[in-house]
Amino acid sequence: MVCIMGILSELKPQRVFYYFEEITRIPHGSGNVEQISNYLVNFAGEHKLFCVQDALKNVIIIKEASAGYEKEPPIILQGHMDMVAVKRPDCPIDMAREGLNVCVRGDKVCAEGTSLGGDDGIAVAYALALLEADTVRHPRLEVVITVDEEVGMDGARGIDLSVLTGRRMINLDSEDEGIFLTGCAGGARQKCSLALTQQEREGAALEITIGGLLGGHSGGEIHKERGNAISLLGRVLRRLTGELSVSLAAASGGLADNAIPRESRAVVVIEDKDKNRLNRLLKSVETELAEELSGRDPEVYIQVRETGRGSYHCATADDTKKAADFLLALPNGVQGMSPDIEGLVETSLNLGILTYEEGLLNVEISLRSSVESAKRALADKVEAVTRLAGARCVLSGEYPGWKYREHSPLREKMRAVYEEMYGVKPRIEAIHAGLECGILANKLEDLDCVSIGPQISDIHTTEEALSISSTARVWEFLLRLLGTKDEELKDYPLCTTQRAGR
Repeated sequence: MVCIMGILSELKPQRVFYYFEEITRIPHGSGNVEQISNYLVNFAGEHKLFCVQDALKNVIIIKEASAGYEKEPPIILQGHMDMVAVKRPDCPIDMAREGLNVCVRGDKVCAEGTSLGGDDGIAVAYALALLEADTVRHPRLEVVITVDEEVGMDGARGIDLSVLTGRRMINLDSEDEGIFLTGCAGGARQKCSLALTQQEREGAALEITIGGLLGGHSGGEIHKERGNAISLLGRVLRRLTGELSVSLAAASGGLADNAIPRESRAVVVIEDKDKNRLNRLLKSVETELAEELSGRDPEVYIQVRETGRGSYHCATADDTKKAADFLLALPNGVQGMSPDIEGLVETSLNLGILTYEEGLLNVEISLRSSVESAKRALADKVEAVTRLAGARCVLSGEYPGWKYREHSPLREKMRAVYEEMYGVKPRIEAIHAGLECGILANKLEDLDCVSIGPQISDIHTTEEALSISSTARVWEFLLRLLGTKDEELKDYPLCTTQRAGR
């Protein structure tokens, strides 16, 4: 394959960053994966590797073992090809059709005005660089790249893994170097829809924007209790409808159910005489939020601007009050902490996407819990609130948690190699965020799996940044790990007493 000089061409490991930049040039937001999937198939064809692409566009690529490694257990390398595609309001890029503008800032790779897709483009880049290399020693490599992980793990759920012979899998979808993940929460999605009675109303149309929030990943950063723009919009509307006759004409917020929304908007129609009072109310709420969120979202703001005056198709004042109550009543954020692992969230939910179309107010929610019964109870709670509001609720996209494995030869081999390389032990942990490992473990009997990755900050946001030095260290670790035969670890006895997160 001819190397085209790019922004990242001078970074090392060179081929890893070459493929990562190639990936950023291809639109690959969740649900828009055909181009990236076909790119992977073409790569396999150019390198004469066995490849399977299924109807969902999942891709499996297999490379046989290096000479002398035929008797080593095969290794499955796994990641996903889709990304959470979000951008700043002023960014002109059409993420459905255009690639990203990547840049280097010190030790970090970022994207101008958009999310970067380091989650999980770096997994794909690592895999392609390994599959391409002729000088890397390795056992049989079975690379599994799934689709639409970020919107319900649909690819993992539908993939056929019967061509795989390996039972040791390295998932490359983690964002904290030096932490070996060995368990995660299960999850589900809910969509709540509230019908609002419509009317024609004369008045002034005012657009209210809540912004300046930090947002973040609803699994990895939900414990930071940052402001959720959709919940806050419910609070604002509740304050307004409690004192004024307000009609909702439009509402939106968030871009992904698993990303804490940073911004929300509502257009309301009021009488001209109430505009000054509305502005005073909003200023009062803004002051309250600034004080409450000063240590978590110090830049929070509420803006209002008049967009016109005339006759508007909007919800009645009574149903606008109902919508405000509904948004305010929906639970959000941390619902319970783990009693066994200090600092680990056990159960949470995130109001991720808000839309208002044709008289229907829709809220899309991501639920997570490491306890199945708690997940079900939380889903029932959301449904109960929805039903009491006269709305309907649909549950979808359920996926299982990933249970810690007591005896894991892969984990102990990785631990030994890491300790030998760096002189310190890796941290063995479980996380609240969801990974595909639980789904895939249900498809492959006795699957031994560990999740790792380089340092990535602010995933699912426009501030996402991939550490260059960390990417290089994880690459070196993978090379050392794959090139280490089990028999060479005889001086590192297996230890099965270590517990996740302890």
